[in-house]
Amino acid sequence: MLGAGGAGLARGVRAASQAWLRGWRGHSLALARAAGPPRAGDWRPSVVPGPRGRALSLSAAAIVNSAPRPVQPYLRLMRLDKPIGTWLLYLPCTWSIGLAAEPGCFPDWYMLSLFGTGAVLMRGAGCTINDMWDRDYDKKVTRTASRPIAAGDVSTFQSFVFLGGQLTLALGVLLCLNYYSIALGAASLLLVIIYPLMKRITYWPQLALGLTFNWGALLGWSAVKGSCDPSVCLPLYFSGIMWTLIYDTIYAHQDKKDDALIGLRSTALRFREDTKQWLSGFSVAMLGALSLVGVNSGQTVPYYTALAAVGAHLAHQIYTLDIHRPEDCWDKFTSNRTVGLIIFLGIILGNLWKQKKTDETKKNIDCGIAN
Repeated sequence: MLGAGGAGLARGVRAASQAWLRGWRGHSLALARAAGPPRAGDWRPSVVPGPRGRALSLSAAAIVNSAPRPVQPYLRLMRLDKPIGTWLLYLPCTWSIGLAAEPGCFPDWYMLSLFGTGAVLMRGAGCTINDMWDRDYDKKVTRTASRPIAAGDVSTFQSFVFLGGQLTLALGVLLCLNYYSIALGAASLLLVIIYPLMKRITYWPQLALGLTFNWGALLGWSAVKGSCDPSVCLPLYFSGIMWTLIYDTIYAHQDKKDDALIGLRSTALRFREDTKQWLSGFSVAMLGALSLVGVNSGQTVPYYTALAAVGAHLAHQIYTLDIHRPEDCWDKFTSNRTVGLIIFLGIILGNLWKQKKTDETKKNIDCGIAN
């Protein structure tokens, strides 16, 4: 009798456990469906059950989705759920700040953090301006129809007020710099305002974006040094523009069919099947300008090693690019964050190597004097 009761109890526990697991899995599946498919380029760590069965994730999209619902459209308007654009705006700033550091020293961490904050705000402001200009076009393109202004989640007036708030905060960041840099930074605002219009009048809007997105290559150096050194800053700025032409042409191939239908222009439509040849030319120009930067700033072996790695990365990126597959274009586009980080690491290590060379030179001189 006890055996039968124990068996019945065991069966009851097992049945209850299975029912609980089915319920938990069903709840998790419902959450996953509600969140939608993962975005390309989003990093998603392994999911860990959180309180009340909610999934925890550190991806940018997940963080935006976890924000209060009234705030979410504004965070998407800033593209905080897609941080790759912020990286591409920020990285030329880090190159310039790194190059301006004294031999043997790390880059100025205060400046890096200040420019990081500015990159988030200015990228958000640029996206807001872009969506305000393009709200009627965005409705006609599949990939952009869900943007907050196009979808009606944020009105034009609300976006204008939000833009004012972002620019005010960005001005606060700019005012932390020296007077030369304040004037130089303010000069970029015109580019921020007009570059979204370029796709209406020229097949080279990516060039306008390059002029805008790489202003930090000038500003980072001046923020540290107090003025620009043309021999370093100008080739660095030029290399950034070439880099933007590479990654944004790849990006534009995602929308080329819709752009052609609604009358917008891009380098993707200009280059068509010759895209890889153009991208190869831009890559050579970019690496050549970065080499000139290295010579003019007295860079060392680690820097040129980084340039070799960047060259290999770009060659692979262009060779394997399929301009007719939007998902591949997105993957190649986002991989350019790696390009920027390699260059930044090369600048840091190259600058630290300068101290080693300086110490060795001083030692040789002292030995020569002693002899």
